Amino acid sequence: MDANEWGDANEPGAAPAAGGTRPVGRPGARSGAPHVTPAARPDGRMRGTADRTAADGTADGPAHVSPRTALRRLAAREDRAARITHTEHLPPRGGRHADWPAGIRPEVTGAIEAAGIERPWAHQARMAAHALAGESVIAATGTASGKSLAYLAPVLSAALDGSEAPNGRGATALYVAPTKALAADQLRAVKALAAPLGKAVRPAVYDGDTPAEEREWVRLYANLVLTNPDMLHRGILPAHSRWSSFLRALRYVVIDECHTYRGVFGSHVAQVVRRLRRLCARYGADPVFLLASATAAEPGLSAQRLTGRAVAEVTDDASPRGEVAFALWEPPLTELHGERGAPVRRTATAECAELLTDLAVADVRTVAFVRSRRGAELVAMIAQDRLAAVDRALADRVAAYRGGYLADERRALEAALQSGELLGLAATSALELGVDVSGLDAVLIAGYPGTRASLWQQAGRAGRSGQGALAVLVARDDPLDTYLVHHPEALFHRPVESTVLDPDNPYVLAPHLCAAAAELPLTDADFTGDTAYFGAEAAGLLPQLADRGLLRRRGGGAAAAWHWTRRERACDLTDIRGGGGRPVDVVEDGTGRLLGTVDAAASHTTVHAGAVHLHQGRTYVVRTLDLEDNVALVERADPPYTTVARDTTSVSVLETEREIPWGDARLCFGSVEVTNHVVSFLRRRLITGEIMGETKLDLPPRTLRTRAVWWTVTDDQLDAADIAQDQLGGALHAAEHAAIGMLPLFATCDRWDIGGVSIPLHGDTLLPTVFVYDGHPGGAGFAERAFGVAHEWLSATRSAIAACECDTGCPSCVQSPKCGNGNDPLDKAAALRLLTTLLAAAEPRAEPGEVPGEVPPATRAADGG
Repeated sequence: MDANEWGDANEPGAAPAAGGTRPVGRPGARSGAPHVTPAARPDGRMRGTADRTAADGTADGPAHVSPRTALRRLAAREDRAARITHTEHLPPRGGRHADWPAGIRPEVTGAIEAAGIERPWAHQARMAAHALAGESVIAATGTASGKSLAYLAPVLSAALDGSEAPNGRGATALYVAPTKALAADQLRAVKALAAPLGKAVRPAVYDGDTPAEEREWVRLYANLVLTNPDMLHRGILPAHSRWSSFLRALRYVVIDECHTYRGVFGSHVAQVVRRLRRLCARYGADPVFLLASATAAEPGLSAQRLTGRAVAEVTDDASPRGEVAFALWEPPLTELHGERGAPVRRTATAECAELLTDLAVADVRTVAFVRSRRGAELVAMIAQDRLAAVDRALADRVAAYRGGYLADERRALEAALQSGELLGLAATSALELGVDVSGLDAVLIAGYPGTRASLWQQAGRAGRSGQGALAVLVARDDPLDTYLVHHPEALFHRPVESTVLDPDNPYVLAPHLCAAAAELPLTDADFTGDTAYFGAEAAGLLPQLADRGLLRRRGGGAAAAWHWTRRERACDLTDIRGGGGRPVDVVEDGTGRLLGTVDAAASHTTVHAGAVHLHQGRTYVVRTLDLEDNVALVERADPPYTTVARDTTSVSVLETEREIPWGDARLCFGSVEVTNHVVSFLRRRLITGEIMGETKLDLPPRTLRTRAVWWTVTDDQLDAADIAQDQLGGALHAAEHAAIGMLPLFATCDRWDIGGVSIPLHGDTLLPTVFVYDGHPGGAGFAERAFGVAHEWLSATRSAIAACECDTGCPSCVQSPKCGNGNDPLDKAAALRLLTTLLAAAEPRAEPGEVPGEVPPATRAADGG
């Protein structure tokens, strides 16, 4: 065992330099109905982790399948080879060792050596040195580079300090992970590493799954508490008086996978961290922050915005890396036709299920990352059916893993994957930041995950024991995915994105000011001088919160303070994951069994009456959605279709903050109000995506105040583009769809986190106008970033439309999967002429400043059609 086995659960490295490229086949090849011809299984016995190839290349079981061999097997069929548009080979890399700094206690270095790690990598030693010097630091290095050990060495040393105290607890440490799964995995790792240290180190998880009888022991005796931002926000900080002994001794705060804290979610977490620092100061502590991140641009600056204090950065990755074969895979066109007669490409879900089946039969341990919960369930279900046709025992060795599962289900799946009992797992990003699984051979990625950082993070799940790895990005029928599989330089030769957040967003800041006031009354010291925790915008929000009856100012002069006066808990004012309220419980009708939860903001589109809901491979249909009690009642069924919600959207301009001319056109950025209404849902046939029918819904509209970028065009420009009045709606609509599809390449967002509206004559601009807006209250930075890179963004949009092989528009260019108008009207040719004319008058420019980051897809914004 060496230090790279103590890597984090999954941070990607920066997109490395190509180790040689190989375009394969011809894009867009047409194919008939798919079928599976799996290779023969090498042997009939179950293979666990003990059967894997060792990190030094020696095998203690069946030989590890090289990534190139695995890819050749997948592409063996003639029609399969044509689907690979590009293969990137990334060569292996050696490692550089160093010595632990002198401040790491010898008992800790002894425990590390007992785990088989003789010397740390150079970046691990550097991070530990910063921590021992009392300097907050972020390590932003590649997947499996050993960041966990880099922060655990000083944390374990601190736990030994003062362990002879009466309560057996001297210095304490807090570990914050974005998911319960990651915290649970870290607990296992810490217990294994700290075993030689005896009872001096007492780690414990404190989250929503921790039994009530254990919580008091954790508060009083644990010296390393592992939790998540949600529990910190709702459980620990509001009850800080019960945590006083722990907070008083707090020396280190570890924030793992901190690149996930971006956009609105990251802004909420930044305010939670500021509340933690404020309470620590109240108890006389000033903890050092140790952050671990995927490789990102300006990680120190991002960490500073997250924590509110200066953070040193360690970015030179000294760990070794095995060979990686990374293939870009485009599913074939089928003979089917979708909306408006457009050609239909085989779904990434079906393609991944087939690839997962073949890899499982060939004994290749694989994780397939799927964008949605429903997609993960579908991939697992299809793969299980196909495997059962080969060998019934194999069907039980593939499963789904996603958020919303109950704790016992998650733990069982994690254990089965760790042991090797499972050969394949179809997972959402809940596993991307989850357990550390050694010995995986391959990763399938069903659709571009939104950022290059996330792409490398998911790809880095395989090959974590030092062996080579296969990664396959399977394109969805989507403008961005189609663009990327034919422009590999956009993935392999561009740096990863910055992780940026906006803690000053008033929709984020206001509820945290209330929560802080409930914890300790807010005084002027919280907003001025060196003790300013909440930023310059906070003081102006306090009177507004008082006017709403949330806070009350008491006392005068230096003794004046803002108090929380309501009976309910202030921390319940906001859902830090941006879900927009209390999650909706999904309950089985008849039994009353709780199957899981759905974010409130997504409930109108995912668990409306008639929606198909998947859970653990079983299909349910929603009978009723009770918005008052936040309950969706479902019943078991096996319909031959999935469902997709349709909605309508309107936008009104509240304020234009920036505006520049593009010839006679105007490019604008500002605040808008969006009204969204889910009006119906489509039934699409499984596998093929063929539309079977539409059903109306009766749901209330929702309003959202957010930020948007928009552009107008004049009559002269329409004449120059040869766009007649009857073509205008289709041209604007098609350009809007394609622009939304391409924006994630430039704004590091997800297509489902942004929305759009196109209107031939808008009431506020009095011109034909296209809006693209953030799907989060107050904005998330996506529209602002789009304004800054509009020329590059819309140029790529034009290129994507022009390059598509269809005649009149399809999902690969101008059709949208969430269009409220059923993708009607759309005019691909007119949209191309419109964008050409618009860009001819535009000057390339770059917006100075930071690049807004990505947020989790908790709030699903309709595109408005």
